[in-house]
Amino acid sequence: MDALDFDALRAVEVSDDPFTHILLPRFVKPAALQAVFAALPPMKGRGSFPIEALKLGAAAREAIAGLQSETFRNIVAEKFGLDLKGAPVMTTLRGNSGAQDGRIHTDSLAKRVTILLYLNPGNGEAWARQEGCLRLLRGPDGLENYAAEVPPVDGTLLVFPNGPTTWHGHKTYIGQRYVVQMNYMTTSAKAKAEMRRHHLSAFVKRLTRAA
Repeated sequence: MDALDFDALRAVEVSDDPFTHILLPRFVKPAALQAVFAALPPMKGRGSFPIEALKLGAAAREAIAGLQSETFRNIVAEKFGLDLKGAPVMTTLRGNSGAQDGRIHTDSLAKRVTILLYLNPGNGEAWARQEGCLRLLRGPDGLENYAAEVPPVDGTLLVFPNGPTTWHGHKTYIGQRYVVQMNYMTTSAKAKAEMRRHHLSAFVKRLTRAA
């Protein structure tokens, strides 16, 4: 867990604009960033891939293990006043963004908490043009009515409990855009179905890779 800055996470303030969230640049420690970037698998397709189905290098495995740790869970629970003990975890990695991505949406309420860890170098020209930069929105009517913008770079962490008004989206970006998405799930039937699909997807991808 040395790759992640838990002291900074404990110290960061919770924001309520436009909805309750934590935004923490460089949650991945600067000294570890390049090693984590280099340990990510090449990903050609769109979509989110279960972590279990991917071959990660040691530094990326360490960073994701820290994200999945009880230390991280306990800090998030305390920050938001939630009881996350025993909440199932679903973790995926997305490596590319396409024309259909970034549309304004809220996450499924089967996902109690959404955690996004962005793992892209911060020197991209597209990020400077605000393409692919996630915006936390005050409503569903447009990307310009936003309270915060999240460049998807350099180990930036975003965490928010889901709700009916947690609108977010980003300007179109086509190309490489690595993000780890982790969710603490509910125990509802819908959440269980999503978890089953997640594990089935991991199994199928492992078979495909082995073939």
